Amino acid sequence: MAELNLAAKLKNQLKQDKIHLWNPPYTDDQHQAGQQHMQELAQRYSSLLALQVSDVEGALESIRVQAVNRLRGNKRFRELNMATVELLLPRDSRKDNKAKTLIETRLDVLVQQLMDRIGEEFGLKSIKLILNGKTLIPDQTLDTQGVKNHSKMMVLKVTDGEEEKNHQHESIQRTQKGFQILSERDGSEDPDTSPFLEIADQKGEPLKVPHSEKKALILAMGFHEKGRSLMKKKEFEKALCHLLQADHHFSQCGSALLRSVDNFAVLQLDIVWCYRALKALTCLDDARRRLQSAEDCFLQCYGQQQQRLLMIKGNTGREDVLFLRLYLLQSLLSYIEGNDFLAKQQLDKVESLYRRVGLDSEKMTQLMILGFTDREARLGLRACQGNVEEAAIYISNQRQEKIEQRQRERMKRSRRLEVISTLAELGYSRRDASRAAHLAEGDLDKALGILLDSGPPVLSSDTSEGVSADKLEQLLYLGFERDSSRTALRLTGGDVQSATQLLIDHQGVLSAELLSASQPAGSSSSPSPSSEEPSTSSISAEDNELVNEALEDICHDEEDYLDLTLEEESELINTMKGYLKSASGTP
Repeated sequence: MAELNLAAKLKNQLKQDKIHLWNPPYTDDQHQAGQQHMQELAQRYSSLLALQVSDVEGALESIRVQAVNRLRGNKRFRELNMATVELLLPRDSRKDNKAKTLIETRLDVLVQQLMDRIGEEFGLKSIKLILNGKTLIPDQTLDTQGVKNHSKMMVLKVTDGEEEKNHQHESIQRTQKGFQILSERDGSEDPDTSPFLEIADQKGEPLKVPHSEKKALILAMGFHEKGRSLMKKKEFEKALCHLLQADHHFSQCGSALLRSVDNFAVLQLDIVWCYRALKALTCLDDARRRLQSAEDCFLQCYGQQQQRLLMIKGNTGREDVLFLRLYLLQSLLSYIEGNDFLAKQQLDKVESLYRRVGLDSEKMTQLMILGFTDREARLGLRACQGNVEEAAIYISNQRQEKIEQRQRERMKRSRRLEVISTLAELGYSRRDASRAAHLAEGDLDKALGILLDSGPPVLSSDTSEGVSADKLEQLLYLGFERDSSRTALRLTGGDVQSATQLLIDHQGVLSAELLSASQPAGSSSSPSPSSEEPSTSSISAEDNELVNEALEDICHDEEDYLDLTLEEESELINTMKGYLKSASGTP
């Protein structure tokens, strides 16, 4: 990191002094260094920057060689159409951390061809190529995806073996399918059997979102949650794959929607945090752009002085950890760019925030003795500026609010099910009744109006079997159970008198054999089990499996993203302080 800082400072100074190291007297006609002039320049800059002469001389020579190589690359590109691309390899594949890894390629070749070359040359089994924060598509060419001469690409190692590669690919595909299914659900079905995701604002109020944007947002948030789960396991390569997928889906959402939720800002922080963990912060342009997007989004969501956040939640302490991470990453980037003064300013803001949100272990213990979890204790202390008594009250109130919210949801669900049952008794299919109840937000009169406007009641699977609402009501009036009555009507082709006799003969309870025989799929003309057409039940079972897998990584605590222990941040703060102390020459 110190080498990047020194190189950036020297490049800034060279630019200011209008010195071109690739030209004489610093480079001769044979592209060799002009030793005397290079040494004199190193002496001058070491005094100016208060650095060791040997360090400056080595850094200047590295800059000169890079410049010469760039000129050679430009010439080869003009004459042979061969582009030079810089690769940011995985840490364990780098032979020399100080030297750049370059590869020559035509730009009209498929990305997959370049991936195969990289895999062969560097012993990598399964990789992805990242350009400016976008994952390159293997079956498209380099030039059509923005790769140019001297582009810088990150090589992301996804797996170590073919079997793991296939598993990882399948995992991403299943995650995609699971959240696609969830994105199509609108809550009109029973959430106990058909879970769905609802988009809410910072107050917890559902957001009215156009279907296309809702679908993109759920996919984005789903991949983000999966990525965050992998980050907790320190699997940063896999995490970054999922986070970049999330970023792709967020790009399909309207700007107005992104301004109303802070998820997009948190995602940008998480992506750059992965860059840091993978030591890929030389992707400066993309990292800087993402941090600026995060800061802009936070300001739009929370207000310039977080006044909107204060009005909604009553405090800003929990969200302060997000700003701490933002300023810390900004400080790190400023240091890499050679701007020590700005890096120090930003680090001062970080330390000020850390003093506010850093936690006293004794206070944490006091709250946990009272029966609160470590997460509750952290969030409570930050919300109450470290006051234990206020934090205990705050956490208790939060618990009570969640209990009341769950009760409201249960009551809402119960009312909705009552409306559905009432509409079903009037002859409407449960599917239509569920959709109408959802659209009417549980209001029976409105739901009935919706159904009446759409035409007479139709029992979707019953009509062809001779079951009508009137006939069913006649059997219900006689005291028979609804399921048995419907089955009897199916078996008798809709003949009420025969159905009544059948129920009487069986004392109102039909055997399992008769119930099975009444199913539409039991007719001789139905497709056999070996048919390639999947049954509805098999599709439903597969959908449920995909949905359940997707939901595994969704944290039920909506404030999980705020629950940072700050251990990694504390380490980086100390590292940054060491860098800046060395740069300033402070003992």
